[in-house]
Amino acid sequence: MVSRADRSRFAEWLWTVDHYLLAAFGLLMVGGVVLSFAASPPVAERLDIDTFYFVKRQALFLIPAVVIMLAASLMPPRLLRRAALLVFAVSVILLVATLFFGMEAKGARRWIYIVGFSVQPSEFLKPAFVVLVAFLLSESGRRREVPGVLFAFVLFAICAALLIAQPDFGQTMLLGAAWAGLFFLNGLSWILIVLLGVIGVAGLVAAYALLPHVTERVDRFLDPSSGDTFQIDTAMESFLAGGWFGRGPGEGTVKRILPDSHTDFIFAVVAEEFGVIVCLLMVAVFAFVVIRGLSHASRDQDAFSRLASAGLVVLFGLQATINLAVNLNLMPPKGMTLPFISYGGSSLLSSAMTAGAILALTRRRPRPSHSDVVTVSRLSPSSLM
Repeated sequence: MVSRADRSRFAEWLWTVDHYLLAAFGLLMVGGVVLSFAASPPVAERLDIDTFYFVKRQALFLIPAVVIMLAASLMPPRLLRRAALLVFAVSVILLVATLFFGMEAKGARRWIYIVGFSVQPSEFLKPAFVVLVAFLLSESGRRREVPGVLFAFVLFAICAALLIAQPDFGQTMLLGAAWAGLFFLNGLSWILIVLLGVIGVAGLVAAYALLPHVTERVDRFLDPSSGDTFQIDTAMESFLAGGWFGRGPGEGTVKRILPDSHTDFIFAVVAEEFGVIVCLLMVAVFAFVVIRGLSHASRDQDAFSRLASAGLVVLFGLQATINLAVNLNLMPPKGMTLPFISYGGSSLLSSAMTAGAILALTRRRPRPSHSDVVTVSRLSPSSLM
């Protein structure tokens, strides 16, 4: 046990971090490795590689993911902003490099090889982008001479252009939703809210009209007879086959025929083998993270911490919601991973960064007492320099 009298950095972190959020993130991390055992071996066998190839890699990436989450959770807000700026700059450089040197898969360039590992830069861009926009908006509110709103628009334009160039409309939509959410949380006039809504609708219409793969996915969703709906139909059948309690670990069949059963459609595998009850429990954990994170944000007196924590929670929750909605055929396929659960090193490390930043921003910080406020108010301006 660590005594409250212990003034070390670890002890301070241990007594100020939200233990319930930490436990929820830990549960999702462990759940991702456990569910990888259920979903990934058949995929590896179809690719004629080691049966537990994906399981081993998921477990391997779990180690740096835990380190990243804990390291980020130890950071004070100022250091977190600097780290976000560094990650954002590197991610933008890698996004540009991916357009020229990235590997092409299914008509898109989203991954680039670095020292033998495939990296998806857009995954790391998302949490860094949210933190930077939160800082710009908070500074704009604190100092009117800072053009934070303008810079936030410029940052989003840069990120959206790079993502659409890949193309990756799903990540663009997710980033845009988190960006608009930050503006809403920061306080907007109804005129600007309507303007952002019009821009969003115009973007969706333009994507449908100009991007063939978006057109195809939307058309298939609205009219299943217009194209191949094998993956969605198979995923829906898995929920019916699993029932309330599932067929049992290893007894599912969906993972043997779905190409993306270990990534985009891992929730369908969970439904078939473990049942609807386990699926509801998983959804409850994600919902708990979102509700508790927003609850912390609503009580935070610091503008930056309030916006950044809320924005990161919204990003985390929206990504999970999109993945679950696709599995349930509630929206067109997006190629969006389920945070911590789906296989993927970039996704796991990015989720760990997001979780660590949320833990850092929701830590309990001492509030000045009434006597401290009175003392400060009596100090002369020169004594505060």
